[in-house]
Amino acid sequence: MGLTVKIKKINGAKTPSYAHKGDSGVDLYSAEDHVLKPMERKLIATGIKIAIPQGYEAQIRPKSGLAIEHGIGHANSVGTIDSGYRGEIKIPIINFSDKPYKIEKGKKIGQMVFAKVEQVVFEEADELEQTTRNEGGFGSTGLD
Repeated sequence: MGLTVKIKKINGAKTPSYAHKGDSGVDLYSAEDHVLKPMERKLIATGIKIAIPQGYEAQIRPKSGLAIEHGIGHANSVGTIDSGYRGEIKIPIINFSDKPYKIEKGKKIGQMVFAKVEQVVFEEADELEQTTRNEGGFGSTGLD
């Protein structure tokens, strides 16, 4: 049995759905029409509001097909919807291509993955335990 999330649809929205059995994310659909100019960013409404149970988050992710075929992505890459948010889910879409892209009501514009989250308690320490990586950051493992 999966996680139960209450949903309220507005403006004739489509219910998020899994494209295939076993998929991690549900597809999200546009609730509006808009022509997105090259390099334009716009918040696009999905027409849904959800009640995420405490202890979970929803991650809003781009669709790979939109990125590869049309140069369409999300301006914040992965967005987080916290359990306390009850407003309409909107996605900051960006057109990275050199051609206008027509967003159509009812078409896929993103996907949503639910994840369990923990509340953290920070404990100050004078030293942190050593690891094999230590302070090695970006590019520290090389490309070979």
